[in-house]
Amino acid sequence: MAEETSRMPELLGEDFIRDPYPVYARLREQAPVARVVLGGAPMWLVLRHEAARAALTDPNLHKDPERCARLAARHAGVDPVEQPAAKSPGRRMLVEHMLGMDPPHHTRLRKLVAKAFTARQIQALRPRIEHTVGALLDDIAGQGEVDLLKVFAFPLPLTVISEMIGVPEADQAAFGAWSNALTVAVQPQEMHRIADEMAEYLTGLIAAKRAAPADDLISGLIQARDDEDRLSENELVSMVFQLLVAGYETTAHLIGNGMLALLRHPDQLADLRADRSLLRGAVEEFCRYDNSLHLNTLSVTTEPVEIAGVRVPADEFVIVSLGSANHDPERFEDPERFDIRREAGGHLAFGHGIHHCMGAPLARLQTEIAVGALLDRFARIELAVAPKELRREMNLTRGLESLPVRLG
Repeated sequence: MAEETSRMPELLGEDFIRDPYPVYARLREQAPVARVVLGGAPMWLVLRHEAARAALTDPNLHKDPERCARLAARHAGVDPVEQPAAKSPGRRMLVEHMLGMDPPHHTRLRKLVAKAFTARQIQALRPRIEHTVGALLDDIAGQGEVDLLKVFAFPLPLTVISEMIGVPEADQAAFGAWSNALTVAVQPQEMHRIADEMAEYLTGLIAAKRAAPADDLISGLIQARDDEDRLSENELVSMVFQLLVAGYETTAHLIGNGMLALLRHPDQLADLRADRSLLRGAVEEFCRYDNSLHLNTLSVTTEPVEIAGVRVPADEFVIVSLGSANHDPERFEDPERFDIRREAGGHLAFGHGIHHCMGAPLARLQTEIAVGALLDRFARIELAVAPKELRREMNLTRGLESLPVRLG
């Protein structure tokens, strides 16, 4: 019989952001699902691997942007109808994409996008990724001490996804600034203002590509059709926004988190230097050990739902912790140990089910090339500060604010 916990929600604050894993371990031991307050909103956090996989495919957990907005407004004590930003183009862009949709709308969009986002196209990017990595490493060679995030981990995926989608080189820095600002914006008004600026830019860019198509993803999305069906203007803007943000922040932090794990485990770094055939498996362990996409996007219940024997009432937020699931000792032996030889298959770093990340192959490819090239170029890579001095940021993504290293 399902249980409905009466325990007061636990507030997840700064300690959780700095290091969520001890919190996950404690909550996971108590129950597969916990009531928490995160970002000011009460929600149900799914913690164990088996429960997470089930929740990620549960049709009773809905990606409903309007219902989520109403529920968030209720928790915040405001009326979303009275907020001018609620109807803005930027707000629509933030929610009207595949990650915020259920079938059949999600099915339709993913089918259209898949026509312009194939594995063959991603593999064809390898030479361009290698060239970009080489150019970035040329720029930092001889500098001695650098912020590896600022000069390498962020510019790489920003360049790759911008070129792939069709953002002109002159506009890439502005987009990076927008994306970074969105991840740290606290006030909804600020988030909507930034999103409105991005929506205006993307609308103009799509219009330019429609007038003069090029060999890029925007042009492919404009042309993508399924019989007579094609993406609407709003869907195009939202889809390009999703691909840009998802292809930038998460990959940058995956590279940063992975390099930090290697630097904090010099035996693993030495093994990888000695045997580069371990690199592909090391990338999977990066994903499992400290994945950049730590929390899945919010779902909402429209009626009571049972998750792993826990009864969740109607009109409640549910969020799956991919990071906790990847550290579940029932799925991974000694999960707090970083081991590049581990069989890390089955991790949930890229989600599961219909919302599994389409960009996972591109993220893996960039991380593999980036880390391999760093080790090839520099015989010595070490942290320039004590690990306790490194600061974390964590919204849906988990990453470092900076990664100072000494190169030699």
